[in-house]
Amino acid sequence: MNRDEIVAELFRMRDMAYAQMQAKIIPTVTVDRIIGVRTPALRAFSKILYKDCDKDAFLSAVPHQYFDENQLHAFVISQEKDFDKCIAEVDAFLPFIDNWATCDQLSPKVFKKESEALLPFIQDWIKSDKTYTVRFAIGMLMQHFLDRDFDTKYPDMVAGLRSEEYYVNMMIAWYFASALAKQYELILPYLEKRRLAPWVHNKAIQKSVESYRITDEQKTYLKTLKLRQDKLSNHRKGLR
Repeated sequence: MNRDEIVAELFRMRDMAYAQMQAKIIPTVTVDRIIGVRTPALRAFSKILYKDCDKDAFLSAVPHQYFDENQLHAFVISQEKDFDKCIAEVDAFLPFIDNWATCDQLSPKVFKKESEALLPFIQDWIKSDKTYTVRFAIGMLMQHFLDRDFDTKYPDMVAGLRSEEYYVNMMIAWYFASALAKQYELILPYLEKRRLAPWVHNKAIQKSVESYRITDEQKTYLKTLKLRQDKLSNHRKGLR
């Protein structure tokens, strides 16, 4: 399928109400770039496209015009079984991601089997000056390095980040909330010692308190670590 045929198929699956809803929750993408294809339909289409010998032409045709093309692109890459090829495709696509949804949908299955080989790439991505490349790097640490491969050098990488970008800071908070759920005793000092930016610190606590994976006792203690407004101002000054 060529690009025109792919876009035509996306428009055939269009749901205008869904497009309007997406426009409200993805503010970095203008509504005229959202076709409105529901995620299950995109996933199903990506499986067809993945088997198409001409899919490389679509993957190389970046930047895409439509948000739904980006979503489809992410789903196709996520199916790639060859690690080296997948890394090359991810590297080529990351600079063109312009929204949190596509960033978070990009989740190659092969990375789970190749975590050791993946780590050097994460270390490069997390140093990027591009918002969604950094967000993706944090997401990969969260997905693949919070369980049996956990080491405090990974939260150290995330805690050291300082950004003015909302979608980076939200992912840092999400990372630490998830890390608390899986490695509570090892992650708690990052909050006790206030190693995160103030807004991120409070947001991580908020997300943890809202999580069913954190015990009531843990939630009670985490609430005591939240920075009050007066302390928040002083803490900001201390980080300058």
